[in-house]
Amino acid sequence: MWVVPSLTTATQLAEKHKLVCFIFVYFIPYAAVLSECLRHGQEILFTLCSAHHVSDVFLEERAIARHEVREIEQRHTADGPRQDVTLDEEDDVVIIYNRVPKTASTSFTNIAYDLCAKNRYHVLHINTTKNNPVMSLQDQVRFVKNVTSWKEMKPGFYHGHVSYLDFAKFGVKKKPIYINVIRDPIERLVSYYYFLRFGDDYRPGLRRRKQGDKKTFDECVAAGGSDCAPEKLWLQIPFFCGHSSECWNVGSRWALEQAKYNLINEYFLVGVTEELEDFIMLLEAALPRFFRGATELYRTGI
Repeated sequence: MWVVPSLTTATQLAEKHKLVCFIFVYFIPYAAVLSECLRHGQEILFTLCSAHHVSDVFLEERAIARHEVREIEQRHTADGPRQDVTLDEEDDVVIIYNRVPKTASTSFTNIAYDLCAKNRYHVLHINTTKNNPVMSLQDQVRFVKNVTSWKEMKPGFYHGHVSYLDFAKFGVKKKPIYINVIRDPIERLVSYYYFLRFGDDYRPGLRRRKQGDKKTFDECVAAGGSDCAPEKLWLQIPFFCGHSSECWNVGSRWALEQAKYNLINEYFLVGVTEELEDFIMLLEAALPRFFRGATELYRTGI
């Protein structure tokens, strides 16, 4: 197990061990800095974190955010001078796949992992405390800074269950490319209902929150259960709406319109689970730097 104290050390380890693919896991407060070898030794998991308290007061959040940006800069300076990395325009690209749960997102992300060595880009996982899709203000600032300034990890493919974040609001001129996949809301809810009870093939040994509950989805509906309540159909909207609390207000007309606006204006491509192959084909044609060979891989698994 590797212990990675800084971005600079992480990069040096990567170069030393000839690693091509990476996972970047972003924890909010009070996490340890950990790393572990993954995927047959081809990747390292880098975990960056902060031990600062997350305030509920907006002004305090903003002050903490500014403080933490300075702290990050000071920590990088303390690590020693970093070599200036010059990127070609083709390589100065970041894709963010803010994946909606139970939309075949794991299947699609695995394609990115399988292609990263061949197509020479980095895969980075965004993981927040308790899988919360909404970041506090200071964490948004820190995340935007890390994504845009970490040249060693470009071209980069970031994925995680996080809501859309407008990088332009933080003064970023070259915004990342957003992509996503959506699914029929009822089909997605049914899939998630059984996932909570039986898990999936990727981590079969992991105990799920509702493991042991044998009630079918239809029985849940008949009994008026919370896991199958109509409000659960709203989940996909906030992932496109953003980080405003109103996005999670079920039935909000503003949230729906904001989600539609972002989807049309801020996303490069959004596919549907039921036509995932078409989505992959379009990505391969439009972004071959990342997805060259994706269609054949999806069809054959090879």
